[in-house]
Amino acid sequence: TASLRLSIPPSRMGTVALALSLLAVAILCPAATTLRIGAFNIQAFGDTKMSNEGVASIIVGILSRYDVVLVQEVRDSDLSAVTQLMEQLNSVSTSPYDYEISDPLGRDNYKEMYLFIYRADVVSVVDTYQYKDPQDVFSREPFILRVSAPHTKAEEFVLVPLHSAPHDAVAEIDALYDVYLAIVSKWGTDNIVFLGDFNADCSYVQPSDWSAIRLRTSDIFKWLIPDGTDTTVGKSDCAYDRIVVCGAKLKRSIVPNSAAVYNFQRTFQLEQEEALAVSDHYPVEVELTA
Repeated sequence: TASLRLSIPPSRMGTVALALSLLAVAILCPAATTLRIGAFNIQAFGDTKMSNEGVASIIVGILSRYDVVLVQEVRDSDLSAVTQLMEQLNSVSTSPYDYEISDPLGRDNYKEMYLFIYRADVVSVVDTYQYKDPQDVFSREPFILRVSAPHTKAEEFVLVPLHSAPHDAVAEIDALYDVYLAIVSKWGTDNIVFLGDFNADCSYVQPSDWSAIRLRTSDIFKWLIPDGTDTTVGKSDCAYDRIVVCGAKLKRSIVPNSAAVYNFQRTFQLEQEEALAVSDHYPVEVELTA
C-alpha cells in the first residue's frame, strides 16, 4: 500500500542523510555513562517494513539509540525480517547487538512476538521466562528477561514487556501485579522494568479505571511516563506506551528526568505520512546511571 512507501523528495534527502550521519556519529561514540532502555511498538514489523529501504534505515537509526530495546508487533515467523534488522544494526554499530525473541503469542490466528535487542558488550541475558498466565488474562503474555548490566548502579534487573489487547488493557495492566509477584518468587528480585504499549489511555484506560489497576494503586511502582504524554505519531493524543519501575536499587539508578518519548518524526524531519510509514507509535525510553 502507498502508506508503506517512504518516498523522501530529493530536495529533502540531504536533511535526512545529515540526520542519519549525525546518528551514525552518536552510534560510533556511545556515551558509556548511562544505559538507555527503550520500548518501541513498530506497527506490523516484518518483511514489508524491512524491504522498504527508507523505512528500514530509520528503524535502524532509532533502535541504535538503545543499549536494550523492546520491539513489539513483530510479525515475522521465519525471523527473516529480524535477521535483516540485526545485520543492518550490526553494520552501523561498533558494539555487537544480539537479541532474544519470544514465540508467536496470541489467542487466535493473529500472533505477535516480543523482541529484545541489546548491546552484547554492555548487557548480558542471565535468564528468560515465558510467563505462564494461568488465568489467561493476557492476549500476549510477557516474555521476561533477566539481564546483567555490570557497569550500571542497578547491576541486574528484570524486563517485563506488555503489548496489551486494547479492549482488555485495564485487566492486563492490573495483572502485571501478578507477574511482579511471580518474578519475586521465581528470582528473588524486585528490580523490575515493565515496559511497552500498554494502551494505557484514551478510550482503553479512562481516569476512572486507574483505581482497579494494582500496578497503579500500589506505591511500590513508579510510573515514569506521565498520563498527559502523547506517544502516538498520528493525530490522537494518548499515553499508550509506558515504563513502570519497582525495586529500591533500580529506582535509585534512574537518571532524573531521563524518561521520555523519542520523537523520531522531529529528529529525522519527516512529514507525518513518512513517520506513519515507520510506525504509529513513538518509542518511550529511560536511562540508568553507570
